Amino acid sequence: MSMSRFLSAAALALALASIPASGEAQSAVNSSDAPISFGADSGEYVGDTVTLRGRAELIQGQNRLRADSVSGLSQTGESRIQATGNVYFVTPEQTIRGDSAVYTTADDMIVVTGDVILTQGQNVLTGSRLTYNVRTRTARIEAGGQGGRIRGVFYPQNSGN
Repeated sequence: MSMSRFLSAAALALALASIPASGEAQSAVNSSDAPISFGADSGEYVGDTVTLRGRAELIQGQNRLRADSVSGLSQTGESRIQATGNVYFVTPEQTIRGDSAVYTTADDMIVVTGDVILTQGQNVLTGSRLTYNVRTRTARIEAGGQGGRIRGVFYPQNSGN
């Protein structure tokens, strides 16, 4: 497949698997209608799947998904993106780190598994599985294994009094 055909196919497939920007009210500029830019050391397009390998990165609006490998799928109008190896999902407010992730556009949910770390400012939350709603910016974290626990450190906001 020629490089220009690959890039056109990759752009189309990734556009179908758009990553929405976070925010209480999504504007047209920061919504899932925003263009997606991507980069990687290598990539391939097979069937309806685009796979990016080596420092793979997708950027849409103010959100960024980075991993060792990213694969975008589009099946019957529902899209999903799978990321594996050193996964980072970064919004203007939070950074989520894990070993793998699956993002489903139909419900704006990203599920990050493995050694999960969620940071927001100085606040830190850790566990083995995190479900994050990109639209509402809410998270649910779970512990893994027998006797596993979630852990967190939260810093109170200084009210100035």
